[in-house]
This record gives sequence, structure tokens and C-alpha cells, in this order.
Amino acid sequence: MAEPQASESVAGPLYEPISEATTPTQDLAAAAATLNISDSYQTYLDASVAGHPVYGAEGVYSNGRYREHSSPRICTRIRDSSAERCTGTGNPPCGIMKDGSKQKQARKKTVSFSSMPRDRKMNSTAACMAFMMEGCEMKKVRSNSRMYNRYFLLDPDMRWLRWEPSKKDSEKAKLEIKSIKEVRLGKKTPILRSNGLSDQFPDECAFSIIYGDNYESLDLVASTADVVSTWVMGLRYLVSYGRHMVGVVEPSQPSLRTSWIGSMFELADPESKGYIDLFRATQIIKGLNPGMRESRIELKFKELQKAKDCYGEGIDLDIFVEAYCELCTRPEIFFLLVQFSSNKEYLDSKDLMLFVEVEQGVEGVTEEMCREVVRKYEPSVEGRDNGYLSIDGFTHYLLSSECHIFDPQHKHVCQDMTQPLSHYYINSSHNASLLEDQYWGSSDLSSYVRALRMGCRSLEVVVWDGVDCEPVVYVRSSVASQLAFCKVLDVINQYAFESSEYPVILCLVTHCSVPQQRVMAQHLKKILGDKLHTDPPNMEDHYLPSPEKLKGKILIKGKSLPSYSQDSEGEVTDEDEGSEMSRRMMDGEDMDQLNGIGCKRLRLCKELSDLVTLCKSVQFHDFETSKREQKYWDICSFNEVDANRFANEFPEDFVSYNKRFLSRVYPTPMRIDASNMNPQDFWKCGCQIVAMNYQTPGLMMDLNLGWFRQNGNCGYVLRPAIMREEVSYFSANARDSLPGVSAQLLHIKVISGQNLPKPRGSAAKGDVVEPYIYVEIHGIPADCAEQRTKTVSQNGDNPIFDESFEFQINLPELAALRFVVLDDDYIGDEFIGQYTIPFECLLPGYRHLPLQSLTGEFLPNTTLFVHVAITNRRGGGKAHKRGLSVRKGRKAREYTSTKTTGIKVVDELFRASTQPIREATDLRENVQNAMVSFKELCGLTPAANMKQCILTVSSWLMNSERAQRVTVDLSGAYPTMEAHGPVPELLRKVLTAYDTMIQTSRTLIESADGVYSKLTQAQRAGLDFHEDLHRIGAREGLKGRKLQKAMESYAWNITVLKGQADLLKHAKGEAVDTLRQIHCAAHSCGLAKSGASTSPASPLLPPHARPLHTIHETEPDNTTLH
Repeated sequence: MAEPQASESVAGPLYEPISEATTPTQDLAAAAATLNISDSYQTYLDASVAGHPVYGAEGVYSNGRYREHSSPRICTRIRDSSAERCTGTGNPPCGIMKDGSKQKQARKKTVSFSSMPRDRKMNSTAACMAFMMEGCEMKKVRSNSRMYNRYFLLDPDMRWLRWEPSKKDSEKAKLEIKSIKEVRLGKKTPILRSNGLSDQFPDECAFSIIYGDNYESLDLVASTADVVSTWVMGLRYLVSYGRHMVGVVEPSQPSLRTSWIGSMFELADPESKGYIDLFRATQIIKGLNPGMRESRIELKFKELQKAKDCYGEGIDLDIFVEAYCELCTRPEIFFLLVQFSSNKEYLDSKDLMLFVEVEQGVEGVTEEMCREVVRKYEPSVEGRDNGYLSIDGFTHYLLSSECHIFDPQHKHVCQDMTQPLSHYYINSSHNASLLEDQYWGSSDLSSYVRALRMGCRSLEVVVWDGVDCEPVVYVRSSVASQLAFCKVLDVINQYAFESSEYPVILCLVTHCSVPQQRVMAQHLKKILGDKLHTDPPNMEDHYLPSPEKLKGKILIKGKSLPSYSQDSEGEVTDEDEGSEMSRRMMDGEDMDQLNGIGCKRLRLCKELSDLVTLCKSVQFHDFETSKREQKYWDICSFNEVDANRFANEFPEDFVSYNKRFLSRVYPTPMRIDASNMNPQDFWKCGCQIVAMNYQTPGLMMDLNLGWFRQNGNCGYVLRPAIMREEVSYFSANARDSLPGVSAQLLHIKVISGQNLPKPRGSAAKGDVVEPYIYVEIHGIPADCAEQRTKTVSQNGDNPIFDESFEFQINLPELAALRFVVLDDDYIGDEFIGQYTIPFECLLPGYRHLPLQSLTGEFLPNTTLFVHVAITNRRGGGKAHKRGLSVRKGRKAREYTSTKTTGIKVVDELFRASTQPIREATDLRENVQNAMVSFKELCGLTPAANMKQCILTVSSWLMNSERAQRVTVDLSGAYPTMEAHGPVPELLRKVLTAYDTMIQTSRTLIESADGVYSKLTQAQRAGLDFHEDLHRIGAREGLKGRKLQKAMESYAWNITVLKGQADLLKHAKGEAVDTLRQIHCAAHSCGLAKSGASTSPASPLLPPHARPLHTIHETEPDNTTLH
């Protein structure tokens, strides 16, 4: 199995693979130098002319490098292995894990761009115009919510849009193109958003034409998203370039793109014959698009030759250009380019800067940075010289690492590593020596190497007596393949800190006699040397040291003798998983019954015991006993069945226990096939070490490996703050929003897929793929959800899905997003690829993500193209979703409340905090509602950012026939939007909504400090009762369950106060950021009032814009432990 911790680079033509291209001929080299094409394109051409494909069929991407396959055969699998469904935990399988073959009832089919009438592919604006001139049937939506079938078409002169039949006169059933102000995609007008229509058709099948001086709307519903995209692309083009239509359908001069394609053809035709053979033409296109199948390229050439009655002859320039444009134009990217282009069919540096700022959410973008992008990704010499990014360069840019979905800052250690060890999730392996399952699998040293290189920081080593007094490592059932203990230590010593410098926990499961235990101790000290942690725990500390303090150290987890013991050996209980696996093979004479669990007694030597310092294995009795007696260096191991029981019956206690102590969860011995448990079931309880069978790929390992990538793959991930704070309330089974945690709304649009392969080992014949995608959210129960796209019929090359989904994420710090691509087959849906990414690592905007095979290799040139918007994050909007968090007036508003503890003095304190909680909520909600109103009036969704709103207003003004002037005055701290002269009613409403948004933002920014101070003061006062709360409650007569309930209510109230303060702090920061976005967008769109003294790089911020500070930043002892 290849290491799935590979670099985030996507397999594609621009990810700098190691190519084995042949050396070019001198003629081609000279020609290339003359044309000054980029090195990568020269490599493609050289290889194709020499008759060699650039990428071999057996190559894969792993660790960021292109290499030959070395992995075992990938079996046909559905989304999750059947082995993983046999969890043995008693939990019913959730929808996310259901068998793909059981999804037939949801089967849906669709068409892609390439299956439109006459197999027309929309690879140019000319193709869009031709389709619109032929016309098609769409539904016209009236204000009374009724829909009428009409046939819409574009006039040949491209000046009028007509529809028929109509009760109106034929001269009235038309719309002049120059009167169109805007074309909106989706349900973005009051008519389409009305309740009567919201469920009758999908969002991607609707669009609206805003026209006339009064900004009226023509609302339409098409049969497919492809038809919508074609009309929207064509109409937007006409609106932008309606006065410059000469040569649109029949260009009089070669375009930037065709000139470059012609230069490629000339390089391949050094003798100027005017044609090249089919093989060479195929290899050129294949070299420029490595993921494309040669059979598809050859078929396209033959189709074009047949259509022009030149079948079997050489490929001339016209056919080569036409074939390239047909094959290599991705319509969804061309649609995006036309939307942002001010220069017809390419982007200049200003267009690109607007795209990167507005859509990708990047700040501080300059024209020079955009020109560098053009120089890096534009293939044509003319484009690079003039700063133009053609459709090919734009495609390459979007496929590059600069537009990867994974935030690059998370490729390195980016979290605080100075907190106690118990505050981190730790990447852990179970049965690390095995290559397969525990009964038939053999042991091998390479398994340890693989696990360590994949970021594993906790390894299990099961040690038994060997011959010649030399301990050996093996799992009981795989006795035939034994590894010398010293050899295992050699490997661990060599590779322990190759991929991460943070501590390794060696979980020793010892079944050796005392003499061989002494040999084990000698090997540990001799081989590991200074890396072995031997310092005894500090009795004055209350928490484990931090990963930062333990850098480069190997900790031994195991049983140890009492500290007061002076004997050379003693007796201890062995309740770890190793004994549980062998218990069935032993008689009962050596077994004790402790807490209902059979525990074997074993003799332990002092030499080995003394090496166990910070991870002493102890038996778990109950949470109350642990709270009273357990030392911070003690660690308990839980069978997954027991851990699941605790998670379901005592969720709050389990979370509280894990704030201070390490806990290790291991698979039940019933998993004889080495299947994996769901790590999320135990991460939600705060369990730090969830041991996984690394040798078994599938859904659970995807979650585990994807999760630990978020902190530089160092093996440690900081747990959510609500799980670390000493006084906080969190239930592992939360099925609703959490007190004080800002729920975020994730908007995912699955646009398309690229080069989706037929599943390996597929039972179906042929290369036809019918893909569909599941988008899954994994996290706390309240967050777990999934959505499925439709099936795209017979298209794995560039299937267009164009579907949008929304997910509410209640605990973002513990959520992961997983994309699963399946082949819809009547025999049984088969696994194509997947990609798992932590929610915190998502980047907003248009992004490509790579797909991984079942065994973790990155599939070469196989990607998904998506759009991501996250509310309450840069590049996204505010948290608002119809049906989830609709706007509420003050009277209907729901306020978070505190709970009664039953302790009078405490309840009086929390009761006094009710007013500042309401004030904080009102400040936040008022701004949110004002922003949603402004965005909807601009025809945008609540997930849009402020730059997109300003850009929309700017486009209205530019497309207006009448002289309308609106400026943004940036001279003050709060930018005002002013109209100069008369403006239409809709624009007047927009200006009013903008003013309301600015005023509510100003109130928030200027009032937040005072309200925040009240909340933090109440929190401090509440924390003063923490140490004596148990005694005060008992004094007031509370005991047993009532006292426990009072403690829970107290923790809830502290969590609410801290959470409301944090939310207010976050809201103030976002309000300031909104002002910043308005400032930058006004300059970019040319709306800034002339004479404004500030520059885009240094906006004038309000005096109250300084950030708020949480309590733990000034008083760490009262809240968060560091």
C-alpha cells in the first residue's frame, strides 16, 4: 500500500511530474526555441513526436512524485468494505456506510454537455450562439408562481431574445439584448425563491434575466443544467460585448488559442507538408492532456475526417485545431472564463486579479502576481508576452497546486504544540507488524516502516519468548512469521522521526518470561539510547508534558511495578488487548476476575518496569474512581465495545476524563479480518489514541489518514477547544448546535470530474463509466450527513454534475469532508476513488481535488472540480440557510439561556448574565440579517462575500443605458454608498440595504467591547466557584444525581458565557473584515469616490476595530490549561 500521506499535489499536467521523455531532435529544439514555448510543453511535444507517451499507463502519484506501480492489485470495492461493516460494536450502520449496491432506488440519470443535441460541445461562444439561435423549450415562470412552456430563441442578428407561443403580439414577446442588466444563475429572484416553486425544480436548472430600467426579471427553468449554462454563458457574452459583435460567430482572424495550436502543429510538421499522421497527432494531444485516452482522441480525428470526406488521409491543420478544441475545452471552465473576461475569450491581468480576489478569497493580490501566473501557466508566446490567460492557461492554472482545495498552510505544523499530550489526537497503529489480517497475515518489518512514514506516532509491539533467550514479535495466531525484537527496535530507531519529530509511543504488550524481559530492557536502552524517555514524572505537575517538550523522544507504554517496590521483580495484572487475544487459549487457573474482566497475572522485572515513565498502563474501573485516584501519567486501554458503551451511556464523563488522561481504544478481537472501527466514534469522546489496522484500506483508514494531514502530517492534531477547557460542557452524542460554538454552513457545488477510470477488476466489460458522487460529512452525530449527485451517463472523461449541496457544521474542529466517486452499475456500484479532507483545511472558491484509489495512491490526472463556500469565513458569507437559520425578528429570536444549578448564590450570578447574552445575540443577528438582505437584493446567495456584492452593483451600472452613477466614499472609517442623480427603485433598495448593513456593523463594532467585558466578567466570577462548587452544593443539601446535575449545569453556563464572548469577538472581526472587503472591491471595480485618500492596501479602519481578547489570553489559570 502506497503511503497516502503524499504531497497535496494533484496528478495533472502542471504538477511537475518526473518525466522520462526522450531527447528532442535538433530541428524540433530549434523550432521550440524560436517559438519560446515553455519547457513542459516542449517535453510533451518531444515525447509525442518520438512516439512515446509522456506518462506510462502504470504510473501513479505518491509522495508528490511520479513513479511506477509497486502496490498490490486493487480489488473491486464498494464505498466501504464489508469487513468494516462487521464492527462488532452493536451500532447499526449509518447511511454514510451503506452498501453501494443498495442505492438503486435513488438512481438518476442526466446528460452532460457532450450529449446535447447533435453531440454539440459548448467549447466556444460561437457554439453557444448557434445553440441559442436554434432555440429550445423552457418554462417561463410568472409572478403568480405558475409556469408556462415556451420556445425561446435568439434572433439571427443577436439583438433580440424571442419566445413563442404567446398571447402577446409577436413584436412584444421579445426582449432586447441591450436592455439586459444581468443574468443570474439559480433561484436568485423573489419569484424563484417563493415557497410554491422552491421544491419543483433544482437550483441548477433555473436562471433569471434582469432587464429594463426598473430591473424586472424574466425567470426561466430549463430541462437540464447544461442548457442553463449554455444560455447563461451566451447571454452574458452578448451583454458584455453586444456592441462588438463583428466576427463573433465567424472570426476573421485567428484567436490567441488557434494561433498557439497552429504553432504546435508546425512543430510536428517540420517539413511543412501541411499534414501529420494520425499517430503523431494523437500523441501531441495526449502529451498536452496526459489523462486523456488515446482511443478517444483517435475516434475524434476519425469522426472529423469522415465528416469532411477525407477519411484515412493525414491530419491537416483545420482538423487538428477543431479536434483539439473539441477534446480539450472544458465547458465549465470556459463558462467561468467568459463570466470574468473583459477581453472576450481570455483573461487579462486585471480580470484574473478580480477572479482571484472575489472568487478565490485571496487578499493582497497585485497585477504583478497575476502576470506571474500568466507567465507560469499560459502556453502561448503571444499570451505570455501580452499578459493574456487563454482557456488553456486558465485550465492549467485551476488544475495547479495554487487552486488545490487543501490549504497549504496545513501542509506544515501549524497548531500549538505546547499543550499537554492529553490535548491531542495521536495517530496510532494496531498490530503494526501485520501485512494482512491477524490470522492469515504474516509479520514484516516493512509494516513498521510504512506506518511511521505515514505519520503514525503510536505503535503496538507484542513480544513473546523466543529461542536462545531472544524475544520475538508476532501476533499470537501468526506464530509462523516471527520478528526478532531487536530488529523491530532497529527499524523503529531508524524511522521513528523521519516524517515527524514529535514523540513516539511504543505500546509494549509483554508475554515474556522474566529473563527475556531483562533482555528486552537491555535492547531498549542499547538500541534507542538517548531517544528513550526515562525521566520520572514530576509529582508537582498535573498534566503530561507537551509534544514540543518531548520532541525526539520514544515513550514506553506498559505495565510497571509500584514506585515503592524495591524487589527485582513483582506481579502485575495484564488486562491489555494482548492478553485478551490469548485468553481464549488459556485455562482458568491463572485468571483473576477484576471488574468483570478476566485478567491474567504476570511477573514483571524491575528493569523493564523502570522504562515505563509517562504512559503507565492501569486498569479502568469507573470514571469516579479515575477522577479520585488516577495519576496524570496513567493510561487506560479500552476495548472498542467498552468504549462504545461508555460513549453512549456516559458521554459527558468520557469527554471530561480525556481532558486530563490519555486513553487508548483498540479493536475488538472479533475483528479477525483486521477490519477497522470508525475513529470518529471515539474522537468525539476525546479519546486520543484510536488504534487502526494500517494494513486494511477502506473508509475508516481514509478518515484516519485524511484527518491527520491537517497538522503537517506530524501525527498530532490539537483537539477542539471545548474538549480541552477544564470547565466546559460537551456531550459526545450532541445532535444539535453546541453552546457557544459557531455553527458554520458549508456550500459545496460539485461541478465536474476529470479522467475517471474504470474501476480495476470491474466485472463489467468495456471502458464505459457512469459515475456519481457522494459528498459525506463525518463528525459529531449532529454533523454526520451525506448527499448524492445524479449519475452521468457514459462519461468518465469529463462528466458534468453541476449540483449544489449545503451542510450545517456544528463543530467544525471535529468535522471531515469526504468525496466518494462510484460507478453506477446494475451488477453492483463499484468504487472509483475518494478524497478526505478535514473541514479546517478547506479553501473557498473554485478548486480541484485529487482522487485516491482504495489503497491510497493518487490516481494520475484524476480530479474533481468543485466550488466551496463557507459561511463566517473569508471568501464566504454569513451563517444563514432557509430552513435551518432563517432570519428572525427580535420578537421571534431565540436566545441561548443559562441553566439552573440549584445553588442559590451561583444561580443569581448566572441570572445576571442574561441581559449581556441577549445584547450579544442581538448585535450579531442584526448584522447577519442586514447582510443577508443586502446580498439577496444583489441577486446573490447568503454565502456570497462582500466583494461579489460590490462587483454585482458595478456590473449593473456598466450595463445600464441611462447615465447612472453610484460611488463609494472611502474617506471615513465606515464607507458610504452614494447615488448621484436618479436611480431605479431596485438600486434604491440596494442602497438602503447597504446603509442598514453599515449601520448595524458600526453598532456592533462600537458596542462589542462593552458587552464582551460584561460576559467575561460574569465568566470570571463563575469560575471563582469552581474549586468549591462540590462543597457548596453539598452544604445546600445537594447529593447524588442532583449534585451531579448541578455540576453539569454549572459547566454548561460557563461554556455558554465563554462561547457567547467568543462569538461576539468573531462577529466583530468579521464586521471589520467586511469593511476591508468593501474598501478593496470599490477600488477594484472603480466605484471609489474620486479623491479618496486611502489605498486598497491600507484602508481606514474604525477606532474600535482593535481585536477583542479572550480571558485565557490574560488569565490562563482560570480557563484553558496550557
